[in-house]
Parts: sequence; structure tokens; C-alpha cells
Amino acid sequence: MVTDKTWQSKLTYTVISVVLVIVGFSCFLPLWYTLCLSLSDKAAAAGGQVGLWPVGLNTTSYFQIMGDWKFFNSFWISLQRVVLGTAVSVLLTVMAAYPLSKSKKEFPLGRPLMWLLVFTMLFSGGLIPWYQTIKAYGLLNNIWALILGSSLGGFNVILVVNFIRNLPKELEEAAVVDGAGPWYTLFKIIVPVSMPVIATITLLTGVYHWNEFFQGLVLMSRDTNYPLQTYIQQLVVVISSGAMTEDMYKKMSEMSNQTLNAAKIFIAMIPVLLVYPFLQRYFITGITLGSVKE
Repeated sequence: MVTDKTWQSKLTYTVISVVLVIVGFSCFLPLWYTLCLSLSDKAAAAGGQVGLWPVGLNTTSYFQIMGDWKFFNSFWISLQRVVLGTAVSVLLTVMAAYPLSKSKKEFPLGRPLMWLLVFTMLFSGGLIPWYQTIKAYGLLNNIWALILGSSLGGFNVILVVNFIRNLPKELEEAAVVDGAGPWYTLFKIIVPVSMPVIATITLLTGVYHWNEFFQGLVLMSRDTNYPLQTYIQQLVVVISSGAMTEDMYKKMSEMSNQTLNAAKIFIAMIPVLLVYPFLQRYFITGITLGSVKE
């Protein structure tokens, strides 16, 4: 005999499952529509005829983007930026967060430095001083300008600080008793148990470096130094301005800005979609524990 409690549990499970399916479909539908739009012809895209299936299958947008060696060059630059930029950012973030997680007695300057960090999140130094600083270091037209120009984010530091503060104090106390120094404690004790929040900031930083295009536009004067997003953005600008060759005009007659932008968006999403599933199990834990102050 089925009890009321069992029936209620099954009903609850069914409702939750249905809601999750609807949410999952609502997340997947825009991605699928973007792919369909990028594969549709110009008339169908302009006329709003594209639905859940491509209309007049046309891959001109992808050939327009990928048919140039500059695309692969910019793709390689973006990969370098993501790998190097994420590694440098995570390293600096962890090294900054560890001393800031100490108590006022252990590190008296911690509170003023935290307020200074929060201040940088609320107020920017401005585009021109930032550009002049990068230029003064001789980093223009250099990939390190894209990496060092935004290598330390205040939000990520605060996230890691709060996560470390929630760790058991006995871990560090045991390390000190065993004669471990600050560097050994940080990299051998704190870092291994902080993998959830480190994976979280790795994902956030990697996505930022992959999607960011403005810094490449400002700091790179040669298109051969453009990261992928800057290259694609400039491709749209060239098409919109009319500075095209005869062959480009022929290709553009087969597509619209809608299909080109859809192809751009879909290509930009692929690396994130491939990486996120591997970091998802860390992401929820890291963002939850690191966002709560003890």
C-alpha cells in the first residue's frame, strides 16, 4: 500500500525533475538557435524565418571567419592568453589572499589592504592612466600586456580570502608545529585543500580572458597580434564600414550580419562549453563557501 508520505515524495521528485528539464531546455535552446541562425541563409535570417532548424543551409559565415590564416593566428594567441593569463592570475590571487586571510593580530595591514582592494572594485583608475602604464613598461603589441594588465581581480581575491578563513585553523597550527614555513604551508597545505575555490577562479578568469576583446583593440596596433575576440570584432567592423575586396563583397551577398554574429558567438562558446563540465563540481562548492564571510 502506498502511503501519503511516499506519494508526496514521488510527486515532489516528479515536479523537481520537470522543472530541471524545463530549465535545462531553456539554457540549451538559445545555443541551438544560435547555431541554426549561423547556418541559415541571408534571406531567412533577415526575415526572421529561422526557428529550431536551419533554413537554407549556408556555411558561408564560418568560411568567412575561418578561411583566413589570421583566424588561426588569433585563435593561437587567445589560447596562449587563456593559459598564461589564468596561471598568472590564479598564482597572484592565491598569494595575495593567503596573508589577507590572517587575523588582525597576525597581519595588522590586512584590513587596510582589504579596503584598498574593495576600493579598486568600485572605482577605476581610468583608461588613459592604465594605457600609459602598459606603454611605460614597453608591453604594447606584446601578449604580456593582455595578461599582466588584468592579472589580479579584487572579487577573486575576496572569494579566496573567505574560503581560506573557513578552513580549520588546526591545519596551519599542525604545520607550524612540524616546522613548516609560510611558503610550505601555503603551497603544501592551503592550496591542496582549496581546490574548489581555485577551480572556481580558474574558470572565471579563463572565461574572462577568452571573451575579452577591448584590451586587444587598445593595446595591439597590428592585427597579427589580435586575440580571437578582437579579430572577430574587427571583422564585423570592416564589413560594416565597407572596406572590403570584391571577393568579400561576393561572400557577403550570401550572408548577413545576423548569421556572421551568430557564427562568432557560437565559435566563442565552444571552448567554454568544453571546459566547464570538468570544473562544474568544484564551481558550486567554491562559489558558495568563498562568498560567505565567517
